[in-house]
Amino acid sequence: MTKAFDVRRPAILILGAPGAGKGTQGKILGSIPRFFHCACGDVFRSLDTRTAIGRRFVEYSSRGELVPDELTIELWKAQVENWAESHVYKADIDFLVLDGIPRNVAQAEMIADFLDVHQVFHLTCPDRTELSRRMRKRALKENRMDDASETVIHHRIETYEAETRPILDHYPDEIITVVDAMRPPVEVLSDVIRSIIHLPAYREMAKEVP
Repeated sequence: MTKAFDVRRPAILILGAPGAGKGTQGKILGSIPRFFHCACGDVFRSLDTRTAIGRRFVEYSSRGELVPDELTIELWKAQVENWAESHVYKADIDFLVLDGIPRNVAQAEMIADFLDVHQVFHLTCPDRTELSRRMRKRALKENRMDDASETVIHHRIETYEAETRPILDHYPDEIITVVDAMRPPVEVLSDVIRSIIHLPAYREMAKEVP
């Protein structure tokens, strides 16, 4: 059976600080035919801890340690291949919509051999008060009280600025689209879709797939 990564697969990356709306936009795009939303959280939630790779993940998480980048990408690749083999993700015709991965430049370099990133959407929300409000609201809605604390929220934003935001310098400027995420989600979505439908890769896919 052909593996998902025998050739580089088309992908779209959604980048932004916690609370900027990456998950919202990713889920909406993933509901559209020929787009598959791949959130980092979904990968770990789908992990079979009975497998060898799953047990390696548990070794770190049970000690409260960060999972190394190499293992994170290995887990991610394995899960995407599982999705491809079960035809949930159609590797030959679907765009992968990445949300929450890569988390840093090292991970972006590791996935370069497997994915062809056609567009990076940078959801900007410079108002940290608004980011905090959104994160607190989501945490309370999902009954994750610990994540609603100002200390946790501040740490997550600082981690993004230090580790994840530099990914923008890894990709060429011509594939980066800056989107104002301070606006309502439907307006953000409109900008994202407008950009996607002008991508040469999307236009080629649209010709081949009804």
